[in-house]
Amino acid sequence: MSDLFRIRARLSTPLTIALGVVPVVLLVGLWFLVTAGATVESRIISPVILPSPLEIVGQISSLWFERELSRSAIQSIIRVAGGFSLAMVIAVPLGIAMAAFSPIRALFNPVAAVGGYLPISALVPLTLSWFGIGELQKVVFLALAGFVVLLPLVIQAVDDVDDVYLKTAYTLGASRTQAVMRVLIPVSLAGIFDALRLVVGVGWTYILLAEMVSAERGLGNLIIVAQRRGPREHIYLVLIVIIVIAFVTDRTLATIGKALFPYREAR
Repeated sequence: MSDLFRIRARLSTPLTIALGVVPVVLLVGLWFLVTAGATVESRIISPVILPSPLEIVGQISSLWFERELSRSAIQSIIRVAGGFSLAMVIAVPLGIAMAAFSPIRALFNPVAAVGGYLPISALVPLTLSWFGIGELQKVVFLALAGFVVLLPLVIQAVDDVDDVYLKTAYTLGASRTQAVMRVLIPVSLAGIFDALRLVVGVGWTYILLAEMVSAERGLGNLIIVAQRRGPREHIYLVLIVIIVIAFVTDRTLATIGKALFPYREAR
């Protein structure tokens, strides 16, 4: 046991998986316990507040067929992808320029600083007043939410490039443009990719806010409809779907990152 609890000890893969399963099993077991009972009075927690796992599973077919889960999932994926793409197109070149050139950094630094303190939920009524209630509003809202997170991460990734690379490039006669295009960007690309991977998760975090108003389809809309009309089991099912999609997306991007930047795994 003393070896297991060494500071920063390396655990085997089977042990890591086993330890990760323990809290999940305990949580599900507790869930079954507090929702057990044939009647409302016999339960510790009312099914209105927390349905049992079996009751939630029993609503999968109604969510899939009656509420068109697959179409809503596709619509949400399109919105998250659109917001992510818009945030990436603006934040990545701006972040590189701010990290590379001090005047540009001084010019846009107040914007980045304000974004760090901006409550994302406040952007919902603002984007509604600017862009109406259509698809554009939802994509722009997700783009703004992603931009606020992505810009400082891109700046940090470029700032982390050691000056020795720039000094070596200048010694070899590189121009400023070459220093940016052939040194700063290539060396910081792995960090920028990690930042982009994080922002994809941010999009799924705010999908409910994006689809609060006038969304004919979408996972966030399904949650709102279930909260207003029922059944409540749909809320938990949709949350599971969002987590699964976000997890699969993150693991896919992680695999792509390993293929693009294999030298990081060799360290």
